[in-house]
Amino acid sequence: MSFENKNYAFAEAFVDELARCGLRHVCICPGSRSSPLAVSFARNSHIKKWVHLDERSAGFFALGMAKYLHQPVAIVCSSGTATANLMPAVVEAHYSLVPLVVFTADRPPELQGWGALQTIDQTRMYGSHVKWSVNMPTPEVSLGVMAFVRSMAGRAMATANEKPAGPVHLNFPFREPLEPVSVPDDLPDSEAVRQHQAYCGRPGESLFLGVVSTYTASVSKDVLRLAEGLKRYERGIIVCGPDAGEDMAGCVVALARKLGFPVLADCLSQVRCGPHDRSMVIDCYDAFIGDKEVAETLVPDVVIRFGALPVSKPLTQYLERHHTARHILVESEPLWRDPLHITCEVWRTDPVRLCAELSNAIEGESSPGKWYRQWRNVAEVAGKAIAGELARSEQLFEGKVFTELSTLLPEGSLLFAGNSMPVRDMDTFFPSTGRSIRFMCNRGASGIDGVISTALGVGSVSSGRMVLVLGDISFYHDMNGLLAAKAFGLNATIIVINNNGGGIFSFLPQSAYEDVFEPYFGTPHGLTFRAAAELYGLDYCLAGNWSTFSEAVKGSLARKGTTIIEVPGDRKLNAQLHRQVRDAVAARLSRREGADR
Repeated sequence: MSFENKNYAFAEAFVDELARCGLRHVCICPGSRSSPLAVSFARNSHIKKWVHLDERSAGFFALGMAKYLHQPVAIVCSSGTATANLMPAVVEAHYSLVPLVVFTADRPPELQGWGALQTIDQTRMYGSHVKWSVNMPTPEVSLGVMAFVRSMAGRAMATANEKPAGPVHLNFPFREPLEPVSVPDDLPDSEAVRQHQAYCGRPGESLFLGVVSTYTASVSKDVLRLAEGLKRYERGIIVCGPDAGEDMAGCVVALARKLGFPVLADCLSQVRCGPHDRSMVIDCYDAFIGDKEVAETLVPDVVIRFGALPVSKPLTQYLERHHTARHILVESEPLWRDPLHITCEVWRTDPVRLCAELSNAIEGESSPGKWYRQWRNVAEVAGKAIAGELARSEQLFEGKVFTELSTLLPEGSLLFAGNSMPVRDMDTFFPSTGRSIRFMCNRGASGIDGVISTALGVGSVSSGRMVLVLGDISFYHDMNGLLAAKAFGLNATIIVINNNGGGIFSFLPQSAYEDVFEPYFGTPHGLTFRAAAELYGLDYCLAGNWSTFSEAVKGSLARKGTTIIEVPGDRKLNAQLHRQVRDAVAARLSRREGADR
């Protein structure tokens, strides 16, 4: 290996060490100042390159890959406002605990503050939203600098991965020449170059800086104390929220069986669906937990919560209403995800290990008692009411999109939901099923930007078919992201619910103020998206009824490429249909209560 000049000796040492530390994907945006990094990545055969024209889309695409793989993905961009376009994805990565490694190019110090083009202050530009931010030195070639470069690569990867995972930012000032032109005088230290050349090897071998992380095990006496305490409660619930923990579905249900506690499984917890035992899993709680009479009969004494707060607002309000219960929060990361301030005990441990140790500490198995049967009976009544209401309705109700998908998606599918209404509808209307379906959403900052790019990033590295459901405003926000579907030949099904504006606002008090609601909150745009599909060479279907929708989804899942399925909707009608479903659930539960009395 030979190096044309010090920029390339510096950059290639850095990229080579990244590959040795396990980096396998990089999203590269075109630019002149970032040429040494871009070309060095291009030359490295161990790292897959994904080229994006739009930095914001690149950031979210990388976020999607890193979110799915649970390993760092790199982003490279040029200087100036290009770097600012990465901010939304960096923010989401920070709050979603996603390990991004962001490499921005910059002007050298002598050009800073002197009116040079495409030059802004990039020092710590992502603020507290990155775990670590460093201005790299301008490239030089010496034994000390080359060792420093490799150490920085190893530290960046380790820092991004270290719990809690998150983004890191390294800023690279490069002087000209930026292209790989030979400058012999740039490489005076032949020994540094020789050692660097000798050090280049296969990824994963002889890391320059290796980092070993250990995980503190649960303390046995504390687990026994907790187990003894939990056994004394008859009225307990287990809440599995988003990011509850990897591979914990089976063990949390086993613990629930030991305790006789129902498991309220958020769709994003990965506990609701799958081949595991789901006998203790409650799925449609969002439709009944807000009912005052029901909530008053289901008063818990203890709540064990895994992961973030659930998507369901009625469930969150239920937890807050019963703040006097013993609330136990289990998180593997040093976070404080308790905005309600009701938690009285926080466990910092591996949730899978804790569930297993608690199960082992509790002898025998509790047969489902009156408390569990109450939850199960209410859930079954609510589920039947929802199913009956949806079966009678031929309207294109947004919630029914997810009920339909629950029967259409094959084993191993990945369902990605946009924020605002789609993720809420997914949580309410996608029932528990024995098929393995992975649910995802950008719930770190819960933004509606970058959804297409994130989902396509997920789809680029996932083995199952990726299906995205999002609203029209989210789709409009990230239409640039569709280029990735065309450029990389991705297989995806994109369902855009087009209700001509911001659908979630119809559920908020602002909707009562008709004089200002439509122009400032509803924000109708009058767009349809067939032309967007044509622009990017993607398949398209306008689903005007459920039969067309079903056939479009089936057709998309059966063929390669990306299909956009547009589902027209009406915001006022959608809010009305949501109310009808909840009224039907309340009426069915009221009849049940009357029959019980």
